[in-house]
Amino acid sequence: MTPAPKLDRLVGRLRGRNIGVVGDLMLDRYVWGRATRLSPEAAVPVVDFVSQTSCLGGAGNVAANLASLGARVTPFGVTGTDEAAAALLACLAAAGMSDKGVLADANRVTTLKTRIIARHQQVVRVDREERAPLGPAVEQLLIRRIKASLPRLDALVISDYDKGVLTEALAERVLDECRRLGLPALVNPKSSRLFAYRGATAVVCNKKQAGFFVGRELGDDKSIEEAGRALLAHFGCAAVVITLGENGMSLFEEGAPRHFHVPATSFEVSYARVGLPAMESAATGRQVFDVTGAGDTVLAVLALAVAAGAPMTAAVTLANIGAGVVVGKLGTATVTPAELLAAVRELA
Repeated sequence: MTPAPKLDRLVGRLRGRNIGVVGDLMLDRYVWGRATRLSPEAAVPVVDFVSQTSCLGGAGNVAANLASLGARVTPFGVTGTDEAAAALLACLAAAGMSDKGVLADANRVTTLKTRIIARHQQVVRVDREERAPLGPAVEQLLIRRIKASLPRLDALVISDYDKGVLTEALAERVLDECRRLGLPALVNPKSSRLFAYRGATAVVCNKKQAGFFVGRELGDDKSIEEAGRALLAHFGCAAVVITLGENGMSLFEEGAPRHFHVPATSFEVSYARVGLPAMESAATGRQVFDVTGAGDTVLAVLALAVAAGAPMTAAVTLANIGAGVVVGKLGTATVTPAELLAAVRELA
């Protein structure tokens, strides 16, 4: 385990890095309400509306985590021309990010996930999305914009949620250019493009994804070890990180005889700290745990640590701590340098 003083210093080196994020930008919308009765029409709660909030989701949440940690972030993706697109661009602006890499396509809808929250838990989620690949003209324009930005970046993150933005051609051409420039590229892949991500610096996936990629369920340490080694060979990458939920995460590196494992951590975060206006004052100080977006935080912290020159073992350790912070927050959440530093010192 990397000593806490070294992690302290690493947190301080994250700020100011230039990171690009390519992927499926989404809008996460939360409808907050109170539920005190069941509907007479069906065995479901009736939610009395209190308020509504929106934040970045998908690849946008990776970008939001990076911005929250002090990075200069350039997101690349495609939206529709609908109300959700306007709200998504407003969220980017509020987080201090430019939208010059975000293309609008009138033939698409913006991915929108609406969650109804009552009694401090999610009642239902409604998704509005399109998964068709980008049209050739939009794809080529997006590739040109990404490639033009790469020389100014310290690292690139590819966050694939399988909504059609990351075509095989786009992934291959962007990663080829990253290799040519010597730019670190970290990828969260999806099953439909397994061969497009060969040669990435690091591939980050959860246990379920890893099991799907290797064609078997990962039920014990041996199967996880075998999967990590198989994925290293498959992707031709320098490192594979498999997140394991409550069991932490494991790092497999090219040339390393053994994998590196870090156990999970979790840090209780009060509603007041989360700052959600729909929470009643009486709820202040109560703790919640929600894994929404934890993988995005892992990807963001890893990318920043690698951009800062940290070894992968230190990057994974810090990313694991960052994930432990966000699972203590309700809904799609980010982590700040102060929270990350406090968590590092709490573990010292």
